[in-house]
Amino acid sequence: MTNPQIDYAAMAAQWRAERETTLKASRVELLAQLRALGISEVAFEYEGYGDSGNVEDVTVQPAEVQLPEPLATEVGDFAWSLAYHHHPGFENNEGGYGTLTWDLRNDSITLDHADRYVECSHSYVEGL
Repeated sequence: MTNPQIDYAAMAAQWRAERETTLKASRVELLAQLRALGISEVAFEYEGYGDSGNVEDVTVQPAEVQLPEPLATEVGDFAWSLAYHHHPGFENNEGGYGTLTWDLRNDSITLDHADRYVECSHSYVEGL
């Protein structure tokens, strides 16, 4: 009987490539829709901790333009997915947060992300 070995690194690389393909396709589609509305920039503030999280705030430029549903949800999902793609697991434990800013004129995205963590300093001395 053979012992099949699972190549987890190869599986992870395949999943990453699939996510990149999906994100690229979503980006092209959303870019066209947002530009058609006259939006020049979208900024997303996101936060995750305790095994959950979401996009907290979405702002657009010019400010007088409103993002209609379901486009607002699709754009928020894209922002979350892109942040997660670059910082997988940031919603776990103490979590992480950040701002993703998409300059639609130049199709350029800036991701400003921070991870939270608990630091512990421990000492043990016996027989003092």
